[in-house]
Amino acid sequence: MPLTWEEIEKARARLDGVAHRTPVFHSGQFDQKAGCTVYFKAENLQRGGAFKFRGAYNKIKAETEKRQVPAVVAFSSGNHAHAVALTARILGIRATIVMPQDAPEAKVNATRGYGAEIVFYDRYGESREELGEKICRERGAILVPPYDDYLIMAGQATTAVELLEDVPDLDFLLTAVSGNGLMAGCATAAKHLSSRIRIYGVEPESANDTFLSFQKKERVHIPVPRTIADGLQSTSPGELTFPIVSKLLEGILLVSEQELIDTLVFILERIKILVEPSGAAPAAAVFHKKADFTGRKVGVVLSGGNVDRLKLAEYLKTAH
Repeated sequence: MPLTWEEIEKARARLDGVAHRTPVFHSGQFDQKAGCTVYFKAENLQRGGAFKFRGAYNKIKAETEKRQVPAVVAFSSGNHAHAVALTARILGIRATIVMPQDAPEAKVNATRGYGAEIVFYDRYGESREELGEKICRERGAILVPPYDDYLIMAGQATTAVELLEDVPDLDFLLTAVSGNGLMAGCATAAKHLSSRIRIYGVEPESANDTFLSFQKKERVHIPVPRTIADGLQSTSPGELTFPIVSKLLEGILLVSEQELIDTLVFILERIKILVEPSGAAPAAAVFHKKADFTGRKVGVVLSGGNVDRLKLAEYLKTAH
């Protein structure tokens, strides 16, 4: 099944009345600093605290329409874990989440709070994919991948559909990229709705697998990156997602760790919205003028807001 507008419409129907239609807002102070008009899609206010709920719910709900699903398994550092655990609770399905040992405590606690079982692994020495597949075999469960699945992408695409319904004349759209599920979905939807829109992905300088893949025009694998943006620690863009984003995007922009912190803190202090480092990445690219957005209308997806409170305190101390 390819990623089509028809599948995105089906995803929207499944999510209707279940996912939040998150608000779109802008800030005069941010606009002044950035030199353009920025429209933030606040997916940090989505159920589970991130856009991931859209894809997880669409995937699992679609599978239940075809057959009985007794249990689901997912691997995630946090936001996808929340989304799968919450979806499983809504649909009355057992969930097991494979999480790295160094996952933020807030995300671990939230995942448990949704009723999921957690199995930990060492992200620097073990394969989460192999462990997830092993648990699926043992329990007769289905695997819910974080991004490399067309149903997941179709669910994430509804983020851009809503944004462009609210602001149809956007010049640019930016989202963070990791496995590229959000970007593949949003880019597909955005280009269907506005052929003139230009799209950029954003990732940390230390987690530049998609940037390198764009340069080489094929998927590049890097070691597990060390970055405060724990949701952007993929080692390679997805096998299914990369052909989509490489066709539809203008390019990939890179931001530093300090730029992530400074943008996160600015948004918190001036706009009174809490975003996590991963969610702040596209805003950081606009705020620090990584491309020429001067005078344009720019859509930015704030993809998540799940921040460990102790790490947040560190960010507040080190912001410029």
